[in-house]
Amino acid sequence: MAYTVTLIPGDGIGPEVVKAAVRVLEATGVKFEWESFAAGAEAYEKYREYIPKELTESIERTRIGLKGPVTTPVGGGFPSINVALRKKFELYANFRPIINLPGVPTKYPDVDLIVVRENTEGLYSGIEHEVVPGVVESLKIITEKASTRISKFAFEYARKFRRKKIHAIHKANIMKMSDGLFIRCSRNVSRSYPEITYGEHIVDNTCMQLVLNPYQYDMLLLENLYGDIISDLCAAFVGGLGLVAGANFGLDCAIFEAVHGSAPDIAGKDMANPTAVLRSAVLMLHHLGEHDAANHINAALGYVYTEKKHVTRDVGGTAGTVEFADAVIEALRTVPVPAAPSKEAEL
Repeated sequence: MAYTVTLIPGDGIGPEVVKAAVRVLEATGVKFEWESFAAGAEAYEKYREYIPKELTESIERTRIGLKGPVTTPVGGGFPSINVALRKKFELYANFRPIINLPGVPTKYPDVDLIVVRENTEGLYSGIEHEVVPGVVESLKIITEKASTRISKFAFEYARKFRRKKIHAIHKANIMKMSDGLFIRCSRNVSRSYPEITYGEHIVDNTCMQLVLNPYQYDMLLLENLYGDIISDLCAAFVGGLGLVAGANFGLDCAIFEAVHGSAPDIAGKDMANPTAVLRSAVLMLHHLGEHDAANHINAALGYVYTEKKHVTRDVGGTAGTVEFADAVIEALRTVPVPAAPSKEAEL
């Protein structure tokens, strides 16, 4: 059986890193049929739409996507493609596992942290207007439905994978109604999971506490804007955005994506590191139930990073995108499938 997956290569370095990840996925022996579509500025040039109708129709059929980075203009231009896709398909849970790779030295070894972010509302609702010239108002939308739904997602994950603690992160001391509603919903949900320790931290203090000691946290539960910022901060613990996986989950649909930018300055130069999209593809394999293939890629990645002969410039090597992918594929041939499951999340 072949899995049909919607593929969104993205722009900048996106097509290069996605191509590398696809090569590695296919080298596992798992069969895929890819439906590939442009999005963003490239799509607009071809179709006069930033998200072509054919792309949304494909996701409606496949209910699963693998996505590279798509440039979002700053301070103008078209809206975020990421946000638009999350809203269109009700991908309410953004999921970011923060787990060290072997062979990548950092100030924080052995980090194992899960960031769960509400994905559909908050300040990212995008409801803005100019009140009078020079005055702009942006609305922050928090609902009981969305706050309860994301809290249940986090606690169900914690129960399934025996995580011990969840901290809800907020600014309810200032935004007493909006953030207050978010943490009330989190508290209510937590009562159904007595085996999981529940706590609450104010977002600015959380940033300080993470830098001082990230090991005090197990899972972080956040509304949209805080989750966006904190998840990037946490990526620094394991080497940066180029090394971490990302996924967006709805009730019956999921899109797995590289969480870094499109890096147009190195596009087409065979310099980009495909690890982030590849680790996101590992999450996709787990989601599909292909756990052996997922664990095999993790083992191969670990081997390549430990050996350090074929790693990219951003982690101290000299390899290009293609050479790195070749090395991972070769490692799939020589490194056995691990008997124990990987630490990557199996969603």
